[in-house]
Amino acid sequence: MDKEIVIKVCTGTGGVASGGEKVLSAFQNAISATDIEATFHERCTAKKVGCRGFCSKDVLVDILINGEKTTYKHVKADMVPRIFDEHIVKGNPVAEWTVEDDYYAFHEKQQKVVLSHCGEIDPEDIDAYIAVGGYDAARKAILSMSPTEIVDAIKESNLRGRGGAGFPTGLKWELCWRIKSDTKYVVCNGNESDPGAFMDTSLMEGDPHSIIEGMIICGKATESHHGYIYTKAEYSLSVKRLQKAILQCYQKGFLGRRIFGTDFDFNLKVFQGAGAFVCGEATALMRSIEGKRGMPRAKMWRSAEKGLYDKPTVINNVETFANIPKILMKGARWYRNLGTEMSGGTKVFSLSGKVMNTGLIEVPMGTTLREIIFNIGGGIEGGKAFKGVQIGGPSGGCIPAGLLNTKIDYETLAQAGSIMGSGGMVVLDETDCMVNTTKFFLEITQSESCGKCTPCRIGTKRMLEILDRITRGKGRDGDIELLEELGRYIRAASLCGLGMTAPNPVLSTLRYFRHEYEAHIREKRCPAAVCRDLITYTISKKICKGCGACKKVCPADAIRGTRKTPHKIDQSLCVKCGTCFDACKFKSIMKV
Repeated sequence: MDKEIVIKVCTGTGGVASGGEKVLSAFQNAISATDIEATFHERCTAKKVGCRGFCSKDVLVDILINGEKTTYKHVKADMVPRIFDEHIVKGNPVAEWTVEDDYYAFHEKQQKVVLSHCGEIDPEDIDAYIAVGGYDAARKAILSMSPTEIVDAIKESNLRGRGGAGFPTGLKWELCWRIKSDTKYVVCNGNESDPGAFMDTSLMEGDPHSIIEGMIICGKATESHHGYIYTKAEYSLSVKRLQKAILQCYQKGFLGRRIFGTDFDFNLKVFQGAGAFVCGEATALMRSIEGKRGMPRAKMWRSAEKGLYDKPTVINNVETFANIPKILMKGARWYRNLGTEMSGGTKVFSLSGKVMNTGLIEVPMGTTLREIIFNIGGGIEGGKAFKGVQIGGPSGGCIPAGLLNTKIDYETLAQAGSIMGSGGMVVLDETDCMVNTTKFFLEITQSESCGKCTPCRIGTKRMLEILDRITRGKGRDGDIELLEELGRYIRAASLCGLGMTAPNPVLSTLRYFRHEYEAHIREKRCPAAVCRDLITYTISKKICKGCGACKKVCPADAIRGTRKTPHKIDQSLCVKCGTCFDACKFKSIMKV
């Protein structure tokens, strides 16, 4: 063949939501209609791939002609005929639809280990995974390594659990291996629930075989023969691709009895949870698999000692397992050297919020927030000032602009008052109110509390009531001190990690943005002009043209004035809906 043409279409959740499946179908139809192989003596295939990372550019399409790649952004099905005719048939890329410099800058500073296959191979094709070295690590572990050798390699790599706590993975596996039991389990936690977090989901959709391979290796290392991947039923694409990947593994002999011709057996299935946030906590997750209500238990023993069905269990999250094959094939020392002394390897983050380049990223441990937000993320959208970044979801903390040089690792984030969490990173700018943002995150943890322990069930409720009063202009002297006291008690006395970390957003914003709380309480003013009850809308006499646009949309008939004369807002009638503010094209309405 003179040429080999490969078309890769993003069909992760973002890609599918933007029409990726229609784009893929359009390319496949164009290939069939043209019969390009017979006409031009060229081999052309179009295939689905997982998340490419730069989600705000979806649908992303790569066209590779003899390995030379051109990437298109925001592709719709009706764009396909022109791309196919001009680029594939005639050899002239459609320049105005290709990605720009920001796309390459987004990827340049990253180092992809876990995400190395996402966006490159078809996640529903086991042969595509095998072609890039898939299951070589499992074969090596089962055929030529003892459990001790596997555990030692993971310990040497300094891989820490990517689910948030950062417990050394090798030590967890070693503890489970040393316990003698007739039955042991390997469980993958894919119950990702943080707002703005989509790391694990993208891996399950884009590279499910890497997760399965990591779990097989863990089974060999801990002498376990049964595994579960726990994920939400509403993650339908993840569930579909995981189940298909597992079926393919059974057909290839990578799961089931006598794997690779040895006496090692390992069986795996997907368990679909009902969506409870608390089931991201290990013990609650395991109770859910057992058919019980997903509620945490007191940690009188580790899960590696007494976990699922009271048997020794290793439970790690999606990203942790996906790292395992890379470590065994490239070496523990290689992986360790990617990160810091205390935290080996890379970390996947979902970058969202008020940042130019939103999407899925992977960086070495020790990368600074400044590099992530301004080099990879492209800075703050609209040219506004960076205010802070919430890391770790509702259980994490907010790090302010003054700490932009903070390095991303477990110890440094803890010192700054935050946690790694599973990797959600929400960027905030000058227009965000920190009190209101904190209330939003606490609403999530409070509503998702299982209610088993009093500090979490009642304590978070009282904190939320105080925050609600403050944002409505009814804050009182002593509220700040009461929030701090409640936060310390909840952190110290809660039963599980959800309760222990629930006060983090409050305590971290009180630490760095105390002045905003004081303005809400003492001045009855929201500095960011976000909290509705603390906003006053006024019309500038110097700017107002008297066009009447604001008057027409006001639902309370609170605006007075005649045409072509400056208008005025009757504060006694104003309901502070902001409709007038949005309607004024001259920017004469201000909110203070």
